[in-house]
This record gives sequence, structure tokens and C-alpha cells, in this order.
Amino acid sequence: MLRTTGRARRAVVTAAASLMLSGCTVVGPGGAGPPGVPVTRAAQDELLRSAEHRLAVDCLRGRGITLSARPRAPDEDRVLQAALFGAGPRELSVTLTTGATVTAHEDGCLATARQRLYGDQRRWFRAQVTVDNLRAEAQARMRTDPAHRAALARWTRCATPPDRPRPARPDPAVAARCGRESGLDEVRKRLEAAELAELRTLHRDELTAYRQLRDRALRRAAELPVSGSPVERSHHS
Repeated sequence: MLRTTGRARRAVVTAAASLMLSGCTVVGPGGAGPPGVPVTRAAQDELLRSAEHRLAVDCLRGRGITLSARPRAPDEDRVLQAALFGAGPRELSVTLTTGATVTAHEDGCLATARQRLYGDQRRWFRAQVTVDNLRAEAQARMRTDPAHRAALARWTRCATPPDRPRPARPDPAVAARCGRESGLDEVRKRLEAAELAELRTLHRDELTAYRQLRDRALRRAAELPVSGSPVERSHHS
């Protein structure tokens, strides 16, 4: 999770609480593979989300906290934030080649849920952040390529009106036309594919860890009992 503060932080908490209150349903067995593990990627993702939800709620209940559909008082909200996301200095940190730094706590119930699910929270965090940002890393690398710079310059000339400066956000139709005429779309497609292939080689260890830990989590998630009822809706006690 990217480090957030203030209003953005509250929005993250609200979104997380809303997700957990949704009472996701675990996907049933399907096809080949370990019993209970779905075949499709979408169904597997749903299974992992549901298992994480269940484990995080169990952790919160262990701390005397239950989620509520009703608005919380500020003090209760702060308690929920600390219990769900952790508190104090962030122990997990990965700095990407794009310059962005992704951080997270190890002491919150989300971290506890992921530790139980994946078996190694630190290793999973690094692997997941790397995989989730492969495309952004590829796009950052390709911007330094001479072919991309030349195509971008052509696009800029195309999107700039002859009698005034180029608008910060050109008309979508103009931007799309210039993307085709300048060759920028084709250059980006070609370079991104090449950069992704190189990054998959450079990040081979993280990608291997991602597959191993995800497979472990899917087996663990399939073994969890299905929650048949929504989260108890009461205030923090």
C-alpha cells in the first residue's frame, strides 16, 4: 500500500472497511489443480480476496474490534486504522526504479492475514510490489529510448495548435489521431513489450517468489471454512 496521510488515508480506510463489510463469497472448486482452487485467474483472485477478508476480520475480532456499517466516531476510526493497517514506523519498504517508494506495516490485521495466507509477509510484499509495478517500470524505462523521444516530439507538434500553446490536455480525438500519425502508439507498444520481457528476466527471483507464494496462498485459502454470514455489525467494544 502506498503511504498516505490525511484525507487520502481516511479514504483508504473507508474503502478497506467497505470491502471487508461486503462479505465476499469464496469461489468453489473448479477443474484441475489442488482441490478447491479455481482454474481462472479472476476466480483465484476472488478466492484470495475472500480469504484475506476472513483472516483480517478474525484478527480484528481477536483485538476486540468488529466492523460496523454505521459511521464511526473519530476515536473509533483511529483505533480501526491502527488495528487494520498497523501503527508507528512502517517496517516494509520497496523503492521502485520509477522513484516511488511503497511502504506497509507488519503489525496490522491486514499484514497478519497476509502472513497467515502467504506464509512470509516480507517476501510476499516485495514480490507483489514488484509484479504490480512491472508495467509502470517498463513505461519509465522506455521514455529514455531515442525512438520514443522522437515519436513523442512528433506527437507534441501534431497536438499543438498553430496559433497557441499546446493545451495541457489536448482533445481526446486529437490526442488519439496524433498518436497514430506520429507513430507514438506503435513505438510505445513495441518498446513496452521489449522492456517487460527484460524486466521479467531482471526480476526473475521476485516473479518466482510471487508464483510460489500465490500458489501456497491459494491452497491455504481453499482450506479455510466458508463464511456464511456477513461480518457482525456492531461498534468497537
